[in-house]
Amino acid sequence: MIASTVRKPLFGVTVLALSLFLALFLFPPFPFFSDPTLTFNSSLIERPEIWSIRRIAEWRPCNWWLQPQLNALPAQTNGYIRVDCYGGLNQMRRDLCDGVGIARLLNATLVLPKFEVAAYWNESSGFEDVFDVDYFIQQMKGFIEVVKELPIEIASKDPVRVDCSKRKGQFDYVESVLPSLLKHGYISITPAMSQRRDRYPLYAKAALCQGCYSALRLTSTLEKKALDLLQAIPKPFLSLHLRFEPDMVAYSQCEYTGLSLASAKAIEAARVDRKPWTGQRARIWRSRGKCPLTPNETALILEALAIPTNTTIYLAAGDGLMELEGLTSIYTNVVTKSSLLSGEDFTTMHGNTKAALDYYVSINSDSYMATYFGNMDKMVAAMRAFKGLYKTLFLNRKAFALLTSHGLKGKELTEALWKVHRDDFIMGRGSALPDCFCEFNL
Repeated sequence: MIASTVRKPLFGVTVLALSLFLALFLFPPFPFFSDPTLTFNSSLIERPEIWSIRRIAEWRPCNWWLQPQLNALPAQTNGYIRVDCYGGLNQMRRDLCDGVGIARLLNATLVLPKFEVAAYWNESSGFEDVFDVDYFIQQMKGFIEVVKELPIEIASKDPVRVDCSKRKGQFDYVESVLPSLLKHGYISITPAMSQRRDRYPLYAKAALCQGCYSALRLTSTLEKKALDLLQAIPKPFLSLHLRFEPDMVAYSQCEYTGLSLASAKAIEAARVDRKPWTGQRARIWRSRGKCPLTPNETALILEALAIPTNTTIYLAAGDGLMELEGLTSIYTNVVTKSSLLSGEDFTTMHGNTKAALDYYVSINSDSYMATYFGNMDKMVAAMRAFKGLYKTLFLNRKAFALLTSHGLKGKELTEALWKVHRDDFIMGRGSALPDCFCEFNL
């Protein structure tokens, strides 16, 4: 009897100790110290590939958009709106999406948008050079009226410019733009970044969503080229949107050590008056996740997420990437549009159409990762959610900065990076835009 009573407590202690050991092994605490230049061999660490983890939440198109009870379009329009879009392709696409919602909100007829790309891409391609105009108009029926040509009485006039692109605070279009539309009948706008979409009625939100995700299709010529590119990539493949160009780094105001002399000179030339932060400000800025990941840091995170080093990676990126060998020395199967398209095809393409190829390939890739959360990344993630493709992940720059800022090394660093990204993937963080998508628990 005595032996029996002694064994039970010992057994309980043994089970408790074993449980604690397993908990510490499977879910290590977050140590906060690192060496960002450290390399390691992920094959020594057994963990499943990130995509094999079961998610518990995902973003899907909201029912009010896909099965809308839309208010009928009014019989008479309040006037005509042209959306003037600036910047790169995906920034212009964002402005166009917003413009569709604004036009419906104001009961206006949408004129085909003007793409102001010359200053950015040094080219003159317009909306019709990238997107199928007739398809856009047809898909928007019932949501908003879109016209190719203006009525004779206003066709010879330039639109009255209503400046709302640089407004501060929460900008309201009904209060600030509708009076100009009613007065002049034909206006042009560039949507404000701070607009109050939360005040839109559902029919205006539905128009925005329809215009952004269902109505924009590449021209037949461009789509054929994009499909040829997609078919040329060995399957399965990961599309990686990597941002480490001189202007990107200069704009971030971050400073890096260990870069090549050529990279350092290119960044310095691009800085102009945007000097890098120093001292405590630099540390705070980096800890907020404001600094672009280098190709080497990107490769380190991919290894931590158990992405095999023989994975085919399509590099969705513009010209001028720096330090690329930091990625390609570890992930050797990296392909780009310039390596897969014929020289003649590639050299005759504009920056806009090149960006359209990256966008098309990325939304149709087996998996997608981005080192940033810019306009392209948001659009690609939302379109992948729209298509039911959920192998999408944004590499967590903030977590990487925090973990490496105190010298975390080797296995501890990779385990911590794994846990952060596992949790992001499980919860579907950042995988779609909340304006048109609703969160569903699985």
